[in-house]
Amino acid sequence: MSGSIVEAWRERVAARPSRAAIRYFDGTIDAATLDKLTDALATELQARGVRSGDRIGIYLQNIPYYPLALLAVWKSGAIAVPLNPMYRGDELRRLVEDSGTTGIIVARGTDEATRSALAGTPVRWLLSASSRDFQTRDDPRVFTEPDPAPSPDGDLTTILAARRGQRPARIMHDGDDIAFITYTSGTTGPPKGALNTHRNFLCAVSGYAEWIRLAAGDVSYAIAPMFHITGLSLNAGIALLNDVTLSMSGRFEASVALDTIHEHEVTTTVGSITAFNAFFGVPDAGADHFASAKRVYSGGAPIPPATIDAFRDRFGVYLHNIWGMTETTGGGIAVPPGVAAPVHGPSGTLSVGVATRCVEVITVDAQGRPQPPGEEGELVVTAPQVIPGYWQNEEATERTLPGGRLHTGDVAIIDDEGWVYLVDRIKDQINTSGYKVWPREVEDVLYEHPSVLEVAVVGTPDDYRGEAVVAYVSLREGKATDPVELVEFAGERLAAYKRPRVVHVLDALPKTATGKIQRGALRGR
Repeated sequence: MSGSIVEAWRERVAARPSRAAIRYFDGTIDAATLDKLTDALATELQARGVRSGDRIGIYLQNIPYYPLALLAVWKSGAIAVPLNPMYRGDELRRLVEDSGTTGIIVARGTDEATRSALAGTPVRWLLSASSRDFQTRDDPRVFTEPDPAPSPDGDLTTILAARRGQRPARIMHDGDDIAFITYTSGTTGPPKGALNTHRNFLCAVSGYAEWIRLAAGDVSYAIAPMFHITGLSLNAGIALLNDVTLSMSGRFEASVALDTIHEHEVTTTVGSITAFNAFFGVPDAGADHFASAKRVYSGGAPIPPATIDAFRDRFGVYLHNIWGMTETTGGGIAVPPGVAAPVHGPSGTLSVGVATRCVEVITVDAQGRPQPPGEEGELVVTAPQVIPGYWQNEEATERTLPGGRLHTGDVAIIDDEGWVYLVDRIKDQINTSGYKVWPREVEDVLYEHPSVLEVAVVGTPDDYRGEAVVAYVSLREGKATDPVELVEFAGERLAAYKRPRVVHVLDALPKTATGKIQRGALRGR
């Protein structure tokens, strides 16, 4: 294995320079051209004073400038800080101040508001990037407005032209050097900056590529946002560091994504179940869109068995489960390609898979003692792709990563054959009338109702029971039902204490930027 991401990238370019590295609508960038473009931008960054260990933010959607900027940041010796482009004001400022980011690559038209939000921070410059570059189609579903003005600090279109043919001073990276700081979603407290090293990234990418049997000429579609670890490692990383094309189409929009998957003959992708559920709302979507797909994975949250079946019936593709965290640099547990995940009989939970290459998983009780097969416990992961810690947060590092072992906060069961079943998050367990209820079990039952699209179950304070089981659902397009029917539907399939006392039907459930349903936001309603 290469010692750094940059070395691995250079090996890829040398092996097949003419292979398309990126496809974006009707545009293509081959590996040799992308290498020269990243050299040009890295030269500019070094000329602006960027040095080894500096933090440079990337505040973009899934456009070609994202992987281009990543490679350039690493070539310059700096650390990349992926920033959620939906963050505004204090949300953005908090991450920039915490990481000590000194420069940011932003989307055209966002520099003025970004500059205002970050006044007084260490940020010295904002370089803008156009989402229209590297393509000519200008799909009206995506490009709805004229291209905004570039940033007065500099624009990548102009910079790449001016620096054409120039090469940066060569920087040597060690495998333990930090490659990027990815911030957790903050669902259990303030976001923490995970220190993903070059070695973490290479292990995660190579392990997943081997797992899905990635082959030369495959096409990986960036359905997940690249500011998130899934998009960065499992969509983009496997393409950039192998003889594979990265397919992109900007911020996720269901009909655009389906057309891209079909046009670019995508063979593999990893996304949230929220994205795959969105395809059901596209009227003419069907199996033809996935004709080229070989391995399609869904991560971020376990998939209910009913959703797996519905997706296969509509699109002809089996959605393989995959589990990972920011702290595992992407994956770690996955269903083998071509294998249907088993269902845990007692709980009805679909397995998220088995440990992938070089990953060790166990479950432990509250005292940290390993649990035997079939017993619930907290999932603990040991692997070379597990981060060494959090940015300037020793307390969180010691709490979550004692001895380098990741304590995930997920309650899991591991059977005799190594299949892992995620029961739920420890903090989400509901205690009602002295009984323990895992939200997942109730959610999976409600997902079986033909009108239900998404479900979240939470516990709410109750004077009589301590906590009451409450469900929130959104419905499939064109379907109808009422809360009473859903309560009865669940009651017929669950023990009385697990039955939701109330079901609320919402237009949409609150989600994080990466598509995870936010139970915490519903608990506070």
